[in-house]
Order: sequence, then C-alpha cells, then structure tokens
Amino acid sequence: MNHSFYFKLAATNIKKNSKTYFPYILTCIGTIIVFYIMHALSINPQVGDGSLALMLSFGTQVIAIFSIIFLFYTNSFLIKRRKKELGLYNILGMEKKHIAKVLSLETIYVAVFSLIVGLLSGILTSKLMFLLLLKITHFSAQMDFYFSISSVTAVLVVFGFIFAVTLLNNLHQIHLANPIELLNGSQTGEKEPKTKWLLAVIGFICLGIGYYIALTTESPLAAMGLFFIAVILVIIGTYSLFIAGSVAFLKKLRNNKYFYYKPKNFLNISGLIYRMKQNAVGLANICILSTGVLIVLSTTVSMYIGQKDVIRTRYPQNVMISTMDTTPYSEKAPDNIKYIVDTKLQEYKFTADNMIDYTYLTIAAEESGYVFSVDSSNIVDSSSNVRHLYFILLDDYNRIEHKSQTLDENEVLLFTGNQKYGYESLEIINKKYSIKEKLDSINIPTTNTNSAITCYYIIVKDIAVLNTFDKELPTQSLHYYIGFDIDGSEEDIISLTNSIDISLTENYPSLVESAAKAKSTFYALYGGLLFLGIFIGALFIMATVLIIYYKQISEGYDDKERFTIMKQVGMSTDEVKKTIHSQVLMVFFIPLIAAVIHIAVAFQIMTKLLAVLYLTNIFLFALCTLGTIAIFTIFYAIVYSLTARVYYKIVN
Repeated sequence: MNHSFYFKLAATNIKKNSKTYFPYILTCIGTIIVFYIMHALSINPQVGDGSLALMLSFGTQVIAIFSIIFLFYTNSFLIKRRKKELGLYNILGMEKKHIAKVLSLETIYVAVFSLIVGLLSGILTSKLMFLLLLKITHFSAQMDFYFSISSVTAVLVVFGFIFAVTLLNNLHQIHLANPIELLNGSQTGEKEPKTKWLLAVIGFICLGIGYYIALTTESPLAAMGLFFIAVILVIIGTYSLFIAGSVAFLKKLRNNKYFYYKPKNFLNISGLIYRMKQNAVGLANICILSTGVLIVLSTTVSMYIGQKDVIRTRYPQNVMISTMDTTPYSEKAPDNIKYIVDTKLQEYKFTADNMIDYTYLTIAAEESGYVFSVDSSNIVDSSSNVRHLYFILLDDYNRIEHKSQTLDENEVLLFTGNQKYGYESLEIINKKYSIKEKLDSINIPTTNTNSAITCYYIIVKDIAVLNTFDKELPTQSLHYYIGFDIDGSEEDIISLTNSIDISLTENYPSLVESAAKAKSTFYALYGGLLFLGIFIGALFIMATVLIIYYKQISEGYDDKERFTIMKQVGMSTDEVKKTIHSQVLMVFFIPLIAAVIHIAVAFQIMTKLLAVLYLTNIFLFALCTLGTIAIFTIFYAIVYSLTARVYYKIVN
C-alpha cells in the first residue's frame, strides 16, 4: 500500500469519529495545560522554595499521576467504540500490522496536536495563573514573563509516556483479538450479569467500616491517620457496591413478583440490570471523582474564606512570647523578661493592652482513666488519648482571673475545655492530686493553640510542684509566657516582634510570635491550598464531564437497538422514550447521590482535620460544603442535559 494512504486514513478516522475523538483531544490539551502551569509555577524562582513551592510541587505530582490513570482509562472508551470499525478493516483485507500502523499514526496526530496546543496555551495562560496565585496568596513578586524549558521537558516526558502506553495497550488488544471479536467488541457484556454476593458483601463491609471511622473519630490527631484508611475503604466499598451490590439489589427487586410485574417497574428493573453491568465501573469513577471535587473545593474555599478566624484562633493575642529557662528556675527570670519587653514597648512607643503573663510547665501525656502516662512510646502509639497538660501557678491564675482561690497540698483546679473528665482526681508521675474544682472557663492563652491536641489546664499550689515535675522530667523545662495586644501598623508590630526576639534570645531561649508576622505564612499556605484545590478540582471536573459524555455515547449506541426492539413489541415512541429516559436519568444521578452521602458522612472527620489547620468555624465549613454541593449539582445537571442531546441524536 501507498504510505500516504495510511496518513490519509488515520486523519479521516479521527474526523469520522469526532464524537469520541474531539472530547478526548480537548481533555488531553486541558491536562497538558494544567500540568505545565502547575510545574512552571512550582519551579518559578519568584515563588521561592518555601511552603508554597512545596505545595505546588506536590500538586504537580498529583496531576501527573491522575493524568496517567485518567487518560489511560478514557482511551479504553475510544478503543471499545473503534473495535467494530477495526474488525471491518481486518475482514476487508487489512492485516493487523496495517491496522497497527493506522492506530499509531492516529495516536501521533492526537499527541502532536495536543502537545502543541496544550503547551502554547499553557505558556500563554501561565502568566495569568501566576497573577491569580499572587492575588490569592497576597504574595509580592515582579511581573516578569517566565518561560520554563524544564516544564516543557516535563510535559513531553510525562505525556509522551502516556500516549506511548495507551498506544501499546491498543495494539495489544488488536493483536490478541480475532476479527469476529473486534466486530462485536463494542457490544460485549450483553449477557445478564451474575450476582457476585461475595463482592457485594465485601463492598458493604468496607463502606460500613469507612463510614464508622468517619463518624466516630473524635481526636484530630487520630483523624490524620485514620482519614486515608477511611478513604481507601470507602473507595473499595463504592466500586464493589456499584459493580456487585447494584446488580444484587436489582435482582432482589426482580424476585419480588408484586413489585416487578408492573409495566413501569418491569422495564426499568430489567433495563437497569444490564446498564449497571456495563456502566458500574464508570459510574463508580464518576462518584469518586465527584466526591473528590466536593471535598477539595469545600475544604480549600472554607480555609481561604476563614483565614481571619484561623489567624485569630492561632494568635489570640497580637504578640505572644514564650521563653524557656534551661538553668535551674530563677524567680528573677520573669521580671527580667518582662523588663526587656516593657523596654522595647517604650522604645517603639507602643501601649500594651490585655497583658497576660504567667509561669507554666507543659507535658505531653497519655490519658488512661485518671492516670496520665508520660511514656513517649505510649504517646506515639495512642495519639487519640494524648493531652497537653499545662501546669500553672495558683498565684498567676488568681491574678489573671481576678480570683482568690486557695489550694491545700495535693489539690488542683482543672479545666478541660470541651473534653469531659469524669474523675475527681488525677495521677501523674506516680503522684495523685485531688481536683478541688473543675473550671468552666479560663482566660489563659498559650503559644500552642492548635486544637488538634486537647489541652488540660491544671492549676497547682506553688512553684514547688512545678520544680518537682522539672526534676522528674529532665526533658521538660519551666516556661514563662507573656502576651499582649497593641494597636499599630503591621510593619511596626513586626519590627517590635523582631527586636524583642533578638533581645530575649541573648539570655533566654524563646519563641516570639505575632499575628502580623505570621500573616504572610498563612496567606501562602491557605492561598496555595485554594489555588491547588481549584486546579485539582478543575481536573476532576474535566474527568467527570468526559466520563459522563462517553457514557452517554455508549448508552446511545446500546439503546438504539433497544429502542427498535421495544417499538417492535408494541410500545409507542413516547413510552419507549419515557422508559429509556428514566433509566438513563437514574443511572447518571446515582453517582451524584452517592457522592453527597459520602460527603455528609465525611463531614465530621473533615472538621477534625481542619482543626489541625486551626479552622474551627464549623458553621463556615458547613456553608461552604452546602454551597459547593449546590453549585456542583447544577453544573452536573447542565453537563448531563448537554451530553444527553448527543445521546438522543444517536438513539433517534
């Protein structure tokens, strides 16, 4: 054959199969654009090498892995729809090596076009995305145009690999199949599916355990470890129940004669059994992707909107100082530290409001009944019961709270926040203390305000108690805290904070923090997460749209024959349309319903994870989640209605 024939045939095939090829090409271009932008931003010298660059680098890896899986998966739709056409070529005299040559040329056309358009679009839009990144992270950088050869190389390597693997997979399928199998390849799976009870039970158990973990996990630290286990279990359960559970449930309904032998139920149930076999994996993919979109967007949007709440939670006072005296405790240390702070306040002409200072000792311990163990190995193994114990002097407590409490030997006051403590005593380092009173509130901030770990505040009689713990626990040291609010510009507050830090560290190891100084870090963190969420969410949405579109095409070609058969057995055109429409509508909205259920169950464990990042505004997170679900549902319905037009054109 003339070599130009193969080139023309490959181009003609792409044009003739535009309904399946063009969406695939657009998706390839979209993923290339997203990957290039994320990679270029992650290595942009103006972004630096801090947490923002690290997040963008992580996003690049996620996008690369997702692109490999997703494009390889969607390519299977293409080859399935093409099998009949390729089988016809084989019967008409083309050898498999000739078909392989045509497929190779088609892949080259798609790859070259996608890479050129994707890279050019990525390069042109990367500047706009960089400006968006600067806007949401409050980052300052020069407006120079940045072109990355490394990013272009990364795109060529990653997507060249993807196109090569998909081509090899296609050639492998063509090589193993005979012409008859190719002709019938797009209609495989027409036999009634068998009920896989074992898989259905496994799916139910996995989903149940995943839901149980999500609903019962109370500790934010435990949530960090258990969340990914729950995610894996829910994914396994979702796939298993869509593949086996749906068929088992529909067959159960079919066995109910009173329900099944009604015209509407008879047609819907029998049709859905076959639809679920053919579409189970795709529908499970839509469900998982939809859940991913909702989780990623709702969490990142809520964190970005709630940045002010987050900063205030982390920094209840404008300036927070905690110093540690590594030498034996000196009563002069607090006075010396306070003198340095007062001197700096006068130097910068600031007036401190709400100044709070106190001496304390903090210990991480595992709570077991009324006994608190400080064995580090136990603490690591049982993070859900870890407590930060803050031992504070009674004199400091009375001064801060304007109280006049008294304590006898071995008596303490206890404040546990929202955590219930059901004992009248506590034991630590083999010494038991009776609890004189459980406090309802306390006005003592600390530099460790991360609500991921439950904090207990224990008011002790005098410094002798703290010195006892200091001797028993050589790795712990007495601390002195001083915090206050000041009114001034952020630049002046940062200058004051830095000056205090320099002066204190000459004599005392210290941690000097301020909300003003930390704002840039928080903006970079939460803005970067939002930016990452937008990109990954867009990629997931792109995947969801493409799978829905291909599913509609598959449904259309399958229902075209069903449509004819139903009319031949006496059903009117309207009745056939109504029946098929109800089946298709049900099939495509089941994944969305399942995704919303997943989100509802995951809500509690997500609030625990957000607490690790200082977001404790559950109401804000609930609003963002509901808003994300509402917008995504509208978007999902629009996508369904648009792709349904292609379906009805095929059917009719």
